[in-house]
Amino acid sequence: MWGSGRDAEAALDEVPGTRAPEPPADQDFWAQSTTGAEQQTLTVDLRSGDWVVVVMNADGSRPVWVDVQVGAHTEVFGLAGPGVLVAGLVALALGLPLILVATAGLGRDIDRDIDRGLGRHADPDDLPGPGAGALPAGVGPDPLRLTGHLDPQVSRGMWLIKWLLAIPHYIVMALLWFALVVTTIAAGLVVLFTGRYPRAWFAYSVGVLRWNWRVGFYAYSVLGTDRYPPFSLAPTDYPAGLDVAYPERLSRGLVLVKWWLLVIPHLLIVGILTGGGAALTRASEYGGAEWNISLVGLLVLIAAIGLLFTGRYLPRLFDLIVGLNRWVYQVGSYVLLLRDEYPPFRLDQGPEDTGEPVR
Repeated sequence: MWGSGRDAEAALDEVPGTRAPEPPADQDFWAQSTTGAEQQTLTVDLRSGDWVVVVMNADGSRPVWVDVQVGAHTEVFGLAGPGVLVAGLVALALGLPLILVATAGLGRDIDRDIDRGLGRHADPDDLPGPGAGALPAGVGPDPLRLTGHLDPQVSRGMWLIKWLLAIPHYIVMALLWFALVVTTIAAGLVVLFTGRYPRAWFAYSVGVLRWNWRVGFYAYSVLGTDRYPPFSLAPTDYPAGLDVAYPERLSRGLVLVKWWLLVIPHLLIVGILTGGGAALTRASEYGGAEWNISLVGLLVLIAAIGLLFTGRYLPRLFDLIVGLNRWVYQVGSYVLLLRDEYPPFRLDQGPEDTGEPVR
């Protein structure tokens, strides 16, 4: 009995029952049930409402040990499956050649733009301003040359909306990277049998990396400029530039292992730089939530906060961020089969490469 009032106390009296409860399987309130000593399967038609699965021993005793597996089955995809499969195979058979032809055409256009702008054997002293153009083969300390020059007029707060302004670029880059995967696989097969990377596909691949670097430099890989990136795969007059020297010959054997096996040490480092070097975790009684921020992302965030409150981008911090991005793109060019030279374990900081040439 429960009482109320300041001096009242709760009392609990145990009263023996007059009969044993009936077995759970004999009750009539179950929507559906099954019982037995062996493995049991309970099939339920999909219905709206809140439903509870109850598992008990046949006699209602304790303890209960059970291994429950839940699954769903639908015939919707089964009916559409053959048609979807056939349509997918036809689209794949037609789409892949079209992608390869289109990327080759884009690559030839890039080469023509470079020829008109610089010439294949242009004198390095005649190159345009920092990051403005492509490089002739052999120019720069490494096969890949990445440049990024800080814009002194970077806005204090524009970085807060760059994620919105860059959305058109992100949409285009998603398509470009899909085509790049197809092109890289096809080029790898060509290299395997001929030892040469088709020049048009090479120019396209470098163009995608170039586009990606410009957008990253503008947005949240660096925040180095407020100039909107051009929608172009070719070199342009922009504070961020990237080029890879074209190799006349590539190893036919390395193409089988360099993009996944040999590059593992670098991928571990790149994972720290771009994929979760720092983590913030919040756990609760019912589960947890985790937010990851990469090392590059953390440094860019520090730079953004500095810009917001001081209007200045710390020069040494900028040099470090560009250097970390340079490491990532050197590894990326190796994974994309563009060069055979192993990426150096070297952090070249600053707007321009400073290391020794790769032999």
